[in-house]
Amino acid sequence: MTTTAPRLGNALARLLILAAALLGTLLAGAAPASAHAALTGSDPKDGAVVATAPKEVNLTFSEQVAMSPDSIRVLDPSGRRADTGEIRDLCSGSVVRYGVGLRAGLPDGTYTVAWQTVSADSHPIAGAFTFSIGAPSTTSVALPDQAPGGGLVGALYGIARYLSYAGFAVLVGGGAFVLACWPRGAGVRPVQQTVVRGWLTLTGATLAMLLLRNPYTGSGKLADAFDLAGLKAVLETKTGAALTSRLLLLGAAALFVAVLFGAYARRTDPKERKDLAFGLGLGGTVVAAGIAGTWALAEHASTGLQPGIAMPVDILHLLAVAAWLGGLTVLLVALYRAPSLERSAVERFSKVAFGSVAVLAATGLYQSWRQVGSWSALTGTRYGQLLLVKIGLMAVLIGIAWISRRWTQRLADPAPRATDEREADAADVERGTAEAVEADEADEADEEHGTETAEADAADVERGTSETAEADEAVGPERAAQLARQRAAVATATRKRERDADPERSGLRRSVLTEAAVAVVLLAVTTVLTSTEPGRTEEEAGRSTSASGPAAVPDRPVDIRLPFDTGGVDGKGVVRLSLDPGRTGANALHIFVERPNGKPLDVPEIKVALTLEAKDVGPLPVAPDRIQTGHWSASGVQIPMPGEWKIQVTVRTSEIDQTTIDKNVKIG
Repeated sequence: MTTTAPRLGNALARLLILAAALLGTLLAGAAPASAHAALTGSDPKDGAVVATAPKEVNLTFSEQVAMSPDSIRVLDPSGRRADTGEIRDLCSGSVVRYGVGLRAGLPDGTYTVAWQTVSADSHPIAGAFTFSIGAPSTTSVALPDQAPGGGLVGALYGIARYLSYAGFAVLVGGGAFVLACWPRGAGVRPVQQTVVRGWLTLTGATLAMLLLRNPYTGSGKLADAFDLAGLKAVLETKTGAALTSRLLLLGAAALFVAVLFGAYARRTDPKERKDLAFGLGLGGTVVAAGIAGTWALAEHASTGLQPGIAMPVDILHLLAVAAWLGGLTVLLVALYRAPSLERSAVERFSKVAFGSVAVLAATGLYQSWRQVGSWSALTGTRYGQLLLVKIGLMAVLIGIAWISRRWTQRLADPAPRATDEREADAADVERGTAEAVEADEADEADEEHGTETAEADAADVERGTSETAEADEAVGPERAAQLARQRAAVATATRKRERDADPERSGLRRSVLTEAAVAVVLLAVTTVLTSTEPGRTEEEAGRSTSASGPAAVPDRPVDIRLPFDTGGVDGKGVVRLSLDPGRTGANALHIFVERPNGKPLDVPEIKVALTLEAKDVGPLPVAPDRIQTGHWSASGVQIPMPGEWKIQVTVRTSEIDQTTIDKNVKIG
């Protein structure tokens, strides 16, 4: 029979290669979890020079954070602690502010403020800045190169996050597929194994995240995963409670799986089976929603705008993802490994998938508005760019699903002639099996009378068996079992030939395989997205940082610190800029370019521009000269009038890699 459905051979190969390339790009470019709560202000400000020592250092964040006694450390120029270690809660209304007291009698010099905490959506954040008392000085403080949530522990924690999402999708979506689309699948062993493996994956990943949580948010050392004191501290946090609740709910899910593949699969009475299916559906939905809620209650949805709406929406989003992708996984297993799959089951799943996509579109639109907030954040932040990739992958997935739906329609309307041929083949198989059984019975009768006939030998040859002398002398039950196995093998081989010869089924298998490949990449994007700072928060933090620069002290140098990342080799570092004396008129400019570990970094070019936007003055270009490795200088830099000046620094680290960073400072 000739089919006119779409040819997917070459297209499948191209899509699989594209999926692998996208996944590699994502994993190669995925940085450790970015800050979800952002530092929006400090007192003293970054780079400020104050005349006298302040009594305390205050930090302001964009959302609630969890503080510990060592969350804020103030270090003097020699690296010794200059703070009292007492964290003060200065929060008021929507303002999230914490402070730490400073010791009395601090000498002049440059002090480093290093902070590390956990944001309300469970991700570790950290940072550092400097301020000076009296006048800037050299400092011996060396900050760690590794960002919080990075290194080996961060990589393992990220893998566990991905596996937890994948396990949830297979567990929930697989169970829903069996109950709603293919009840007979409850007795199919490959389907059972797939759903059970989903449960095992989710359980193992949750345990791993619970153990890794302490080093992930703290020291970054893998050995601390087995620190019982640290584990106890984790259990007292919101994330620890969510992970513990997930494990308890997984215990209930294990009971659900046992009943689904045990009592439900063995039921033969239609009414009993229907009642049990209703109970499993209701209970399974509650358990699945509870497990999804452990993500909603501890991550993005639990903080920021409208958490009361965002958390139920997030649960619906996760359930829709599971119903679609998890059901797709079980469908793929059934198409490749199950002896047969009813066409009505594929049709029902097509309807479930369509409903899931509709729910995903509605909930995803709300989540995008909530986390991005503006068109500029959609294209100008990492979160927005990842979201665009996710939307593109969704569009590809929906397109492939449409092709699968066409194959499903062909399966639903088979050609009459093909049906007749298959029925005739089935009748032939039945007749062949009956003849084989009769021949076997004759063979057994001959064995009882100690005779062998030529007809029995011919029957053995036709059945494709090679009987040994010992088998011929076997007792009746053993012989019957052997014949039963032979008949089962013949029937299985016949069904496999029929299944593989079905062009519609083969086309559906290819399209579903392609859907699954793209779904793997989509799940990877979603995992990275959940550990990336939302675009709305990133833009708000950027506006706060650029709007409030350090204030100059009369006749004291203006010192600012500007982190940069050009994206190339040796592209990360810090620019320290000093404008002396920091007032109108002529000033001396010194620029120090350093690696993240504080060592000098030699770059091909540094450019500076000064702009007074309030008076529409500038940009005034400054071309500093290279003095030595990492040190650039310019004399006679003119500041014509007082005001809040924007200092822009362009750093070029190679022929093609450069970036421009800026900060506002008040002069005069």
